[in-house]
Amino acid sequence: MRHLRKVLLATGTGHFVEWFDFGLYGTLAGIIGLHFFHAENPTMALLSSFAVFGAGFIMRPFGGLYFGSLGDRIGRQKVLATVILLTSGATFVMGLLPGYSQLGVTATLLLVLTRLVQGFAAGGESAGATAFLAEYAPAHRRGYFTCWVDSFGFMAFVAGSGLVFLLTAWLGERAMADWGWRIPFLLAAPLGLVGLYLRTRLQDTPEFLDALRSGSTDASPIKSVVTQARAPLLFCTGFVLVKAVGHWSLQTFIPHYLVSEMAHSRLSAYAITTMGLFAIAVLVPLMGCLSDRVGRKPLMLAGCAGLILFSWPAMVLMARGDMASAVLAMVILGVCIAAFDGASNAAMAELFPTRVRFGGMAIAWNLAVAFFGGITPWFSAYLIATTGNPFSPAWYVMGAALITFLTVLRARETAGKPLPR
Repeated sequence: MRHLRKVLLATGTGHFVEWFDFGLYGTLAGIIGLHFFHAENPTMALLSSFAVFGAGFIMRPFGGLYFGSLGDRIGRQKVLATVILLTSGATFVMGLLPGYSQLGVTATLLLVLTRLVQGFAAGGESAGATAFLAEYAPAHRRGYFTCWVDSFGFMAFVAGSGLVFLLTAWLGERAMADWGWRIPFLLAAPLGLVGLYLRTRLQDTPEFLDALRSGSTDASPIKSVVTQARAPLLFCTGFVLVKAVGHWSLQTFIPHYLVSEMAHSRLSAYAITTMGLFAIAVLVPLMGCLSDRVGRKPLMLAGCAGLILFSWPAMVLMARGDMASAVLAMVILGVCIAAFDGASNAAMAELFPTRVRFGGMAIAWNLAVAFFGGITPWFSAYLIATTGNPFSPAWYVMGAALITFLTVLRARETAGKPLPR
């Protein structure tokens, strides 16, 4: 058990660093838009910034294909060390980039380039970390161990949002918008080195090492996934859909929604978001533990049903305009997402055999995130702009939750069973 805790800490810390880096852009998208786009209209600057946010997700399927194949051929540990190095380096460079007023459209292109590098690297992170923990965890505790991937991810979002909140409170909104926004990006370098050190000290998983010794690894894992594991691939994609839309709605869209539509100050919006994401980070391990007791499907179905029923009322509650109502709305949505996340990582890992597990999850994860999660902030803002209805983004969340709900209904229960070989 001591060794398992070491594996969990090292994998989780690295995952924390990865998503702290990747999520910063989303938290600061409103400010970044004003620096890197020539747009007198703040709404157009925000939409342009969200479009670049989505551009990072376009690269995630390519990163998933590359790193997923690599992870199933040479090992999970080496790939996880590589992706954290790439992401942290790109994030650090982003904090140094001159703005549009200095380089013109070249600054915009450099911003897009660094975001594409981030997206490519992130394509190997979540699937790799989930496969790594699933293959180390005992069957009766797999839900608990794998759910920490999401918990550490939300902790990273909390840290990013909280840091932005503290800097805004300390420097003031004007200084934060002028130059203070660069500070969190520059922290990526030392954090990345810490994550890299921890990951390089881990041994690869027993499952993968057994496959390597027995010669049962696959020379073309991506081809095998597509030709021999289509059903698991489709189920996994359906599972990830609501995760992608739900995560990026709360982490990226809501902070700017509270400012632009609900008239909160940036300081208030960052505080609300931080508290909501913290609640999710705390709840996910509890839900993961529960999924080992009652099964994956009941929690995943409950999470989807909650988002279908409560997304619209939660946005109406936010519209009351006070901070307490906004935090309560975030927590309501957060409970639903935590219930789903607590069970879903183990459920995805339990779909695939060892020889294609990393690649299979990476393809499904990144396709869903690229096509649905990456456009969430932009599409949500677009819905409001075109319909004039400030609650219209709830439709998108509800639609994603319904598709995943129907997918989970058709899936088999896998809790407590050995991983497929």
